[in-house]
Amino acid sequence: MTTLSGKTILMSGGSRGIGLAIALRAAADGANIALIAKTSEPDPRLQGTIHTAAAAIEKAGGQALPIVGDVRDDATIELAVAQTAERFRGIDIVVNNASVLNLSGTTALEPKRYDLMQDVNVRGTFMLTRAAIPHLVQAEDPKVLTLSPPISLDPKWFATHPAYTMAKYGMTMAALGFAHELADLGISSTALWPATLVATDAIANLPGGEAMVAASRRPEIVADAAYEVLTTAGQALNGQTLIDEELLRERGVTDFAPYSMTGRDEGLAPDMFLG
Repeated sequence: MTTLSGKTILMSGGSRGIGLAIALRAAADGANIALIAKTSEPDPRLQGTIHTAAAAIEKAGGQALPIVGDVRDDATIELAVAQTAERFRGIDIVVNNASVLNLSGTTALEPKRYDLMQDVNVRGTFMLTRAAIPHLVQAEDPKVLTLSPPISLDPKWFATHPAYTMAKYGMTMAALGFAHELADLGISSTALWPATLVATDAIANLPGGEAMVAASRRPEIVADAAYEVLTTAGQALNGQTLIDEELLRERGVTDFAPYSMTGRDEGLAPDMFLG
């Protein structure tokens, strides 16, 4: 696969940030993109809605199917899969992008916040992919891409926010499970994670977010890396947990300054779970 033209992507999230950047990169090829997202009305804390994202996808050259709903809800997932397959005559790619960030320690984390991370990050990833499998197996070179980190047992990732670490690692474990279980069906499953912080609303809304954004890269670096994953033929990247910068360097990218929020490839903060 060298292009995403005519390919159909079903994505969780995607109203903004990394998900939208991935969608826009695919739309430039003429891809069809169905988004499941909750933000249907403007929120002062968040940029954009599912409707503004759909308009941007159409403007970029793709076809959009905005589906207002919650990836925690089985009925929403079933409807999204059915609507996507009917509208675009199949599903070629699932992108598990929806994720909740909460860095609270164990005693400070409310049970409902713990459940939210587990339900969106882990269960949402698993159930959306599960529901799409009957369509993926009929696609030519189907892919599952999950935005989650390589698993490291370094104690520092468990010492301050174990619940978030568990939720993100759960996404990666799902991605690896799909890779080994579904490979014989022709489905390739890959996890992707940024080398540095990425300027998203989730980062900006944290305490000290302004400084963190200044030390971040733009979501487009993850989008370009995702594009490389999704256009790599066959099982070549199946079961791998990739870092965006490393993959792009392997594919010939040498200048990363344009990805930086400051325009300089220096002073960047490494993302969590790395180094």
